[in-house]
Amino acid sequence: MVGGVKIIKGVKILQKYLTRKIVVYLLTFFFAVTIDWAIPRFMPGNPINVLVSRFAALPESIKVMQSYFTQAFGLDRPLLEQYTSFWKALFRGDLGISIYLYPQPVLKVILEALPYTIAVLLPAIFVSFMVGNRLGAFVARKKRLDNTALPIFYTLTASPYFWFGILLAWFFGVVLKWFPIAGAYSYLLRRSFSWTFIKSFLYHWILPFSSLVLVMLGGWAIGMRNMIIYELEANYSRYLESCGASQKLIRKYSYRNAILPQVTGLAIQLGTAVAGTLTTEIVFSYPGIGYILMQGILNQDYFLIQGCFLFIVIGVLLANFIVDLFYLILDPRIRKTYTGEV
Repeated sequence: MVGGVKIIKGVKILQKYLTRKIVVYLLTFFFAVTIDWAIPRFMPGNPINVLVSRFAALPESIKVMQSYFTQAFGLDRPLLEQYTSFWKALFRGDLGISIYLYPQPVLKVILEALPYTIAVLLPAIFVSFMVGNRLGAFVARKKRLDNTALPIFYTLTASPYFWFGILLAWFFGVVLKWFPIAGAYSYLLRRSFSWTFIKSFLYHWILPFSSLVLVMLGGWAIGMRNMIIYELEANYSRYLESCGASQKLIRKYSYRNAILPQVTGLAIQLGTAVAGTLTTEIVFSYPGIGYILMQGILNQDYFLIQGCFLFIVIGVLLANFIVDLFYLILDPRIRKTYTGEV
């Protein structure tokens, strides 16, 4: 009976928490997508001219094509009507036709690029978070090691993603010639589940992955190092020590308390990590969302730009939402806020 009451109470906590969070995230999504729609349309230039310039035609034909494509893409209509049509099409799952890759649908282009971004971003976040926190906790207990490691961590976290990617590409790709510096796999291969393709994919994946992990790792290590030092000096740690508790037990409790702000930081850093992935993909010509976004910007492709940003917004909001749920589980103070008891 007691177990059933706890389950019911837990469901109520989750419902209350989710209702509040979903409203916040829906409002954030609305404003972010509105800005996403507006920014490309305030860019200088005319995307139709970029599209028509690819066709060799007489001046008279060019004018006819410009008029046709302007009407076909709906760019001759008032901005308010374009905005309304955008939301209607979005709810139907229609992101429009790419101007840069005409006549391919934007959704198809993005879905082909999305696995490459996920394959680099998610492992990089997970590995850097786990290794960085463990490394920071270990360094905090060793003063000599701390004096050596801390400048390295600061250097890593202060390095721009694209700059670090360029360094890795130059050293390991150009100087040592250990890894390729462009593409997601060999240009001589086609995508398949063969061992040859998988080996080539991993071979091209290492440098983009490493550049993301190393930059993010420094920030996690510094944060955990500072939190562990604070927790080890806290009153509860001194109390446990005076009671004769082992250093292992004290460090265990310190790590559990220190990891909570890091989980919060994970939600904040997701936006930075996504931006880092975009620039890293551009450096390595890695065919993910960042690379096709750059191509869309260079070719003034409104629909491809807003489609890429839409997926980035959804990804960041979804990841933050998952982090919020984990925080509800990890931190009893959050549960107390919604129930009045732990």
